Amino acid sequence: MVEFALPANSKVQPGKSHKAPAGAKKVKNFKVYRYDPDTGANPRWDTFEIDLDDCGPMVLDALLKIKNEIDSTLTLRRSCREGICGSCAMNIDGTNTLACLKPIEDIKGEAVISPLPHMPVVKDLVPDLSVPYAQLASIKPWMQTQSPQPPDREVLQSPEERAKLDGLWECILCFCCQTSCPSYWWNGDRYLGPAVLLQAARWIHDTRDEFQGERLDALEDPFRLYRCHTIMNCTKTCPKGLNPAKAIASIKELLAERL
Repeated sequence: MVEFALPANSKVQPGKSHKAPAGAKKVKNFKVYRYDPDTGANPRWDTFEIDLDDCGPMVLDALLKIKNEIDSTLTLRRSCREGICGSCAMNIDGTNTLACLKPIEDIKGEAVISPLPHMPVVKDLVPDLSVPYAQLASIKPWMQTQSPQPPDREVLQSPEERAKLDGLWECILCFCCQTSCPSYWWNGDRYLGPAVLLQAARWIHDTRDEFQGERLDALEDPFRLYRCHTIMNCTKTCPKGLNPAKAIASIKELLAERL
């Protein structure tokens, strides 16, 4: 398990405690990070006792139960509930993952839930992802071509060419990997990070794209690409089972071949 602790100076205070209904037999504690910058108060940990006999099986089910039935002020992102949109990415039990895919039964003891680490917090479990999204835009994550498109068909690929994209196109931009990377924690203003570089690799390896050289030129920088030190946190924490470290290595290999 890849574990990430909150910074020692984060001053998270004990918060409110909410008891389970009388008669509940299968109770689990959920310790949830709470922070509202508009109040000026320090972050706190609120504890919620949840009756698992009256709750769905996933951590997202418990969070929605808390919001709908106990404390409507709890703020989180969620959408598809199927591990497709990436909205409910957060740190659960010490690991960055998707709340909709994390079974409650996999958590031994108290469930500790906090926002993705080392990002500014908008409120509670919602991180500010403005910087990663700006970095994503900088690598131009769309098809770039100069040749005229065939008038009567799509641009074709062989099965072998298409296979080069496997392990890349499946990324849902949850940024679990991005926020698990120590290199990104300390150099996030210049290092693009594993999620963005995996997206870059997706277009660099697409044989239909005609700007591979320009894309590689843009990444050949001591910080944008080469701050990756193959720590592998990104690969260990990806909830979709992808390998951002391998994708980054493939970019470095292409650059080395140009020397």
